[in-house]
Amino acid sequence: MPTSLPALAFGGDYNPEQWPAAAHREDRELMREAGVDLVTLAVFSWAWLQPRPGAWEFGWLDEQMDDLHAAGIKVDLATATASPPPWLTHRHPEMLPVTQDGRTLWPGGRQSFCPSSPVYREHALELCTRMAERYHDHPALALWHVSNELGCHNARCYCDTSAAAFRTWLRARYDDDVARLNDAWGTAFWSQRYDDFAQVLPPRVAPTHANPTQQLDFARFSSDQLLDNFVVERDVLHRLSPGVPVTTNFMVMRQTPQMDYLRWGRELDVVSNDHYLIGEEDGGHRELAFSADLTRGTADGRPWLLMEHSTSAVNWQPRNRAKLPGEMIRNSLSHVAHGADAVLFFQWRASRAGAEKFHSGLLPHAGTDTRQWREVVELSRVLDAAEEAAGSTARNQAAILFDYEAWWACELDSHPSIDVRYRDRAEDLHRALSARGVGVDVVHPSTDLSSYRLVVVPTLYLVDDAAVASLTAAAEAGATVVITYFSGIVDESDHIRLGGYPGAFRDLLGVRATEFLPLLSGQSVVVEGLGSDPVTADTWAEDLELAGAEAVATYADGPAAGLPAVTRRAVGEGTAWYVATRLDPAGTDRLVERLVDETGVETLPGAADLVEVTRRVGEDASWLFVINHGEAPAPVDVHGRELVTGRDVAGDLRVPPGGVAVVRESARPAGREA
Repeated sequence: MPTSLPALAFGGDYNPEQWPAAAHREDRELMREAGVDLVTLAVFSWAWLQPRPGAWEFGWLDEQMDDLHAAGIKVDLATATASPPPWLTHRHPEMLPVTQDGRTLWPGGRQSFCPSSPVYREHALELCTRMAERYHDHPALALWHVSNELGCHNARCYCDTSAAAFRTWLRARYDDDVARLNDAWGTAFWSQRYDDFAQVLPPRVAPTHANPTQQLDFARFSSDQLLDNFVVERDVLHRLSPGVPVTTNFMVMRQTPQMDYLRWGRELDVVSNDHYLIGEEDGGHRELAFSADLTRGTADGRPWLLMEHSTSAVNWQPRNRAKLPGEMIRNSLSHVAHGADAVLFFQWRASRAGAEKFHSGLLPHAGTDTRQWREVVELSRVLDAAEEAAGSTARNQAAILFDYEAWWACELDSHPSIDVRYRDRAEDLHRALSARGVGVDVVHPSTDLSSYRLVVVPTLYLVDDAAVASLTAAAEAGATVVITYFSGIVDESDHIRLGGYPGAFRDLLGVRATEFLPLLSGQSVVVEGLGSDPVTADTWAEDLELAGAEAVATYADGPAAGLPAVTRRAVGEGTAWYVATRLDPAGTDRLVERLVDETGVETLPGAADLVEVTRRVGEDASWLFVINHGEAPAPVDVHGRELVTGRDVAGDLRVPPGGVAVVRESARPAGREA
């Protein structure tokens, strides 16, 4: 983690331009009271910094930078390029984004630009350059923040400018050979053959399903285009402000698959992420834990920054639930437990006007005489107590493979079942492993797997040969590899791997399916063999044959009655498992129990479905994080110093309902080597 940042930094987005000067003085006083030591400044300030063409007004930002420095608060300074001012889009309406069905998205919200627009890029780089030239050596500057949530609202633009950029991208991908494009896209089907790149368009609304590889390549192009918007600003900042790290805030959560963050992470000096719970979903802490582990995966295992989350309700969901007492502290510490070295919020002061005026802030509308404010101050105290864990990492023995391209491809149209969703199995297997105290890394298939005892491969519909070889080598070397249904089906061009399913993984798994048997909505089947009692499954079944594997569990009824539902095959020193159906949570738990027993993977003490236990490891110490999401005390057999309460524990830690604990362990545990 960059030394310019405070240890376990605490704060959030600060938008002083929304408030009069008297509020600014109060802000600094209350920031001191709350322990804020890092704020993100100028995210949506373009219209204030450049109110008209050729006019620049930096005086107000100079004052804020100076005053924050005097208050001992560091600044994550945004380049302010996230949302163009009205004068720019008024002069250049050609830069506005266009939807798949040809509708222009007009100014009045935010991110009103086409990511491929040369007009937008020219003006954004001018602003970025002026910001870097002015503030590169300011003592408050700790971090540069390019744009904001790139692609949140304009990830895929279908205008003519984007079409031209897409064709340029395709020429590079296919070596300027239209025959290669035709082969990759399978254009012999439906008379789609091109004889010139000039004929290619984005996958706009068509009379029926668009070419699937065209859709997949457009998703790749769109992610690359947004990444390039980051890179060109980053390079300006590196040139004009050397030594100051550069980030941009990802949105690693279930709702935002448009950007390939596992690829993007390589381009950032430090990874940062925004994460928001969906209030109507039960068990949001489980999705949070998965997303936080995936964020650590984008950071290649290094610590990362939680750039945004909410103290309580947001404004953009159909029903915006307020967080329960203690929930905000639990959410925040969970991110830290999974690798975050900063806990920041949107935003410091809840707005009084605008689309996000009902979005909670660190300082709520009702002021400081509120439970919410008291919890903010308490969270700051907890983070101060635990800040010695900053810079430490995870050393886990289990991994879940995750690939954004496989996500995009898995959820294209014209597939066997609309009910097959990419993150579904990954999240449930992560939940079951976490409930047994197994730490999990969520990583790209290209990751070196040699140090893992257990490798889980959920719904990896699209996979390349290199990943197949890596998984095979891991199993042969002694790992247990677990692959779920609808994996290995297609190559990088979304072409079926012929010869039977699961395609690329048939030989590794020792099975072969000749036909998918997707289940109807509401239909379930009984699966026997995963314990003394049967479990249920839904969504998926297969006409599966054994070809070297053994059946662990079978279908008792349904379209695949009597056929294998779960299989196992010895591979070298390890094993390869296949899960050919969507097991219910009880079935997933029983499967994971067997996997944990087989692999001997390390388990952390005290973990349960509602008790989250995670370990971070430093050079000379380790810290056990315990977050009790339940309504009963959580006993944990751990020895060391509990940092939140400041007391020593000797196997007798009891975390109260809704409480948290961070224990510096007495002895450094054995674990996965760094």
